[in-house]
Amino acid sequence: MRLGFIGAGNMAKAIIGGVLRAGLIPKEEIIASAATGETLERIKGEYGICTTLDNKEVAAAAIVFIAVKPVFCDAVLEEIKEQLTEEQIIVSIVAGRSLTWFEDRLGKGKKIIRTMPNTPALVGEAVTAVCENGQVTQEERDRVLEILESFGEAQIIPERLMDAVVAVSGSSPAYVFMFIEAMADAAVAEGMPRAQAYRFAAQSVLGSAKMVLDTGKHPAELKDMVCSPAGTTIDAVKALEEKGFRSAVMEAMHVCAEKSRNL
Repeated sequence: MRLGFIGAGNMAKAIIGGVLRAGLIPKEEIIASAATGETLERIKGEYGICTTLDNKEVAAAAIVFIAVKPVFCDAVLEEIKEQLTEEQIIVSIVAGRSLTWFEDRLGKGKKIIRTMPNTPALVGEAVTAVCENGQVTQEERDRVLEILESFGEAQIIPERLMDAVVAVSGSSPAYVFMFIEAMADAAVAEGMPRAQAYRFAAQSVLGSAKMVLDTGKHPAELKDMVCSPAGTTIDAVKALEEKGFRSAVMEAMHVCAEKSRNL
């Protein structure tokens, strides 16, 4: 089974790396295209896969990942649509492009799976939302899920929730990185060396997230476990509430989801 990637950016690289680490597909059966030879030289040097400047060559693969920016997606599909057959599986990681949007450009007989991974895929800790059109069989969906789960977790969702996914996972690593940076800056202001401050802040976020996932407890319950009566943490929580911490996060996610709807 040949696996193709039109676009060889960070997300495509994360998927390729996960597939190779899991031993799902040999490197000789993976092909990627990009706009420049320089990009292809880097990805070939890192992973040893096949590369080409010709998108149509990639479009002959059994599973074709469309991994380009939304602004370029129309032109790419126009270029390859005559090469595609109803036996192939088209997997999109393009933000803001619905299954219907793809069907309108490729034809309703095409098998299309829409996904939204996030950048923690680069360290094997992605969460990827997945939905598919009516042409995709259960076996075909499972085959793609196996690929997606090679670099993290994959969840089937109804397509109507995809814009919420963009906000809660697709873009949210940026919010978390800002939070880590802010905590580290504050620790530096208290006298901690910067490298150590980033380590403490990042590990605290990692550990806290793991507690939510592993214990199954409500985040509010876990928060209350840290907030001792008249202690330091409850004063910090009070300061965050006074500054509108939670409402700021919710508003940011609303703006993000709205932008996704209007791409």
